[in-house]
Amino acid sequence: MRPRRLAPAVLLVIAALAVVGCNPAAQATAPAPPTAAVTTPEEAMAAVRARSPLFDGLARKDPNAVGQGSWWDAVPDDEGILVSIQVGWGDCQAGCIDRHTWAWEVDTDGRTTFVQEQGSPLPDDVLAGLTGASKAQGVGGRATAGPTCPVQRPNDPACAGRMVEGAHLRVTTAGGKEVATFTTDGSGLFRIALEPGEYTVAASPVEGLMGTPGPSTIEVRQGAETWLDLAYDTGIR
Repeated sequence: MRPRRLAPAVLLVIAALAVVGCNPAAQATAPAPPTAAVTTPEEAMAAVRARSPLFDGLARKDPNAVGQGSWWDAVPDDEGILVSIQVGWGDCQAGCIDRHTWAWEVDTDGRTTFVQEQGSPLPDDVLAGLTGASKAQGVGGRATAGPTCPVQRPNDPACAGRMVEGAHLRVTTAGGKEVATFTTDGSGLFRIALEPGEYTVAASPVEGLMGTPGPSTIEVRQGAETWLDLAYDTGIR
């Protein structure tokens, strides 16, 4: 009996499989298994907390609680999960005199997209309470730009510094080795996990802003998050 001849297409497939089987580089290009998907409100909030240093001490919104001025909540939508955060102060038993809110969209891969921020500027004591509740280790902070009014008016929300989007931060060790980078979204907030030690944080220029903050030297202690304010100059005088 004459041996059956294989079709050319079959021979090509066999040859390709043989090349892949003998080529470690080809095997290494196989797709990696997908990471765990973000499917719950808690996972979505964790993704926001991973890059935002102010919200570790906030509990989820309780619709039955009276006087809960500060909270987070998360609701699934067509884009993923919408995370909303509120920080309120001033007689919150009666509904809070002032409040500040943020919102991020979190997709199933854990990527966060900033949606909006609005409300009264955070007073120093409120900000201190938020940063004091941090459970991270590294550096956290915000990039702001000012002045925003030709004539500054203290305590006027309309003249408060604005958050800087697109600030690229580079973190280096005392020896000059780069260990981390971060780019701010519209919230201006940043959080970078670091081992204990001394670091320099350098910010890039941002289009539309005339002044760029100089490098900042920080010290990270075990189990603590160092707060850093980066001030850009708008050039408004």
